[in-house]
Amino acid sequence: MKGTMNTLYEDLGLTHAINASGKMTALGGSRLDDRVIAAMGEAARGHVVMDDLLVAAGRELARATGTEDACPTTGAAAGIAIAVAALIAGTDPARTERLPDTGGAPNEVVLQKGHAVHFGASVCQMIAVGGGRPVEVGAVNKARPEHFTAAITDRTAALLYVQSHHAVQKGQVPLETVVAIGREHGIPVIVDAAAEEDLRRWPATGADLVVYSGGKAIGGPTSGLICGPADLIAACRAQYGGIGRPMKVGKETVLGLVQAVRDYGTAAGAVDPEQQHARMTRLAERVDGLPGLSARVVRDEAGRLIHRTELTVDPEEAGRNATELAAELAQGQPPVFLRDHHAATGRLAIDPRPLTLQEEEQIVARLTAILGGARATAGPRGHGERTEAGRTPAPDQQDAQVTGRPAAGATPERAADADGTTTPAGPLERRLVVTEAAGLHARPAAAFAQAAGRSAAAVTVRRAGTEGGSEADTREVPARSVLSLMSLNIRSGEEIVLTARGEGAAEALAELAAIAAPESS
Repeated sequence: MKGTMNTLYEDLGLTHAINASGKMTALGGSRLDDRVIAAMGEAARGHVVMDDLLVAAGRELARATGTEDACPTTGAAAGIAIAVAALIAGTDPARTERLPDTGGAPNEVVLQKGHAVHFGASVCQMIAVGGGRPVEVGAVNKARPEHFTAAITDRTAALLYVQSHHAVQKGQVPLETVVAIGREHGIPVIVDAAAEEDLRRWPATGADLVVYSGGKAIGGPTSGLICGPADLIAACRAQYGGIGRPMKVGKETVLGLVQAVRDYGTAAGAVDPEQQHARMTRLAERVDGLPGLSARVVRDEAGRLIHRTELTVDPEEAGRNATELAAELAQGQPPVFLRDHHAATGRLAIDPRPLTLQEEEQIVARLTAILGGARATAGPRGHGERTEAGRTPAPDQQDAQVTGRPAAGATPERAADADGTTTPAGPLERRLVVTEAAGLHARPAAAFAQAAGRSAAAVTVRRAGTEGGSEADTREVPARSVLSLMSLNIRSGEEIVLTARGEGAAEALAELAAIAAPESS
């Protein structure tokens, strides 16, 4: 039917995707409830004084979080930048309008090194957007309270705590201690609780400002909110006359967020954990025992009450590793995206939150179709093993592909590639301009990751940045991860750098270049 969303996607040359990875920004966030869609439609049909709407919506959001006030935002990332700006500039128009130039005002934001995460952009970059200067303390996997106290100076504007599955979970200073340190030194504490489910738990810790995503657990449109005391929230709203202007939130998004928060935790929006666990148990039972696949139910690693079906892939039995399986699913029709955070260790996961029962059936069917004949076609590694060209490796090359040892006649310093040539074991780099029309997104990203997963070489991708470029410009990600590639948002015409290490490096670079830049390879 003309005018449906699927038709619009098709008109743009896009395909509906099955999202089994969670509420990911890279895949459009949440699937919206009809009530939320209706609220957004209501907002779209009329006008309102936006300042009044932001204040009224803030009062509604504050009731849900148990705080004095709240401020809607375009997302949690915007919320971090606005919160930092508010603590630096307050409500003074002269100061808000000159940010990110702080004019000498205290602007250091102290956070644990294990919390300096990249969630699609760097949290440290969001601090900088708000005029802050991030100060990382401790080691990645170990921080102590003394690290915070030693870093606090007269230049300190805030302490930041990141509550996220992206953050290191062990060896970190707990939030309660961070709040106590902030109180002792008179320094406000910001909590990034973007994907957290409990809207009252984190404000109740005594943190001054708490940032949530509206498009993750809450199930609203892509949006966010900051909650806290009235004076600090007034300072947050003041930033819409400064650095918050490019992040302005529309009336449709505000009403959609309000409706989602109203429904959240009620019969209209509640998720029964026991039912979710039972659903994932049934799914695990259906796919457990497919060739090369074992399945079990696991709980979210960051402690949220989310149950997923975890798939462990045996490469010998399945004829492919976890990264290759994820890429094969993502390259199909329709593309299926599993949660691939732990693909390097052979584990994938199916997140039930975005899935309809029909989509769940499609995933089972696809896994069965892909793995059903795996034993017959793959065989043990090194015996009739498939290669990317569909040919069997020569006998003197099978050892190198199967065991990682150099092929016969090659020295440890020079490993044999599949075509019999030798390349240095050290890293190889190739710079190229992406000419694939869709960039490294969706199906091109899936094909790219699948090709990288077939190679014995370890390949990474980054933008080609100049010296002094920001972290977000030149972040390096594994080429085998579809979601990591998509998070880079690399478009046609951008220059990238491929780095390959180990056996088959040169061949891997050539194959990946042919996918990303077919016209130049």
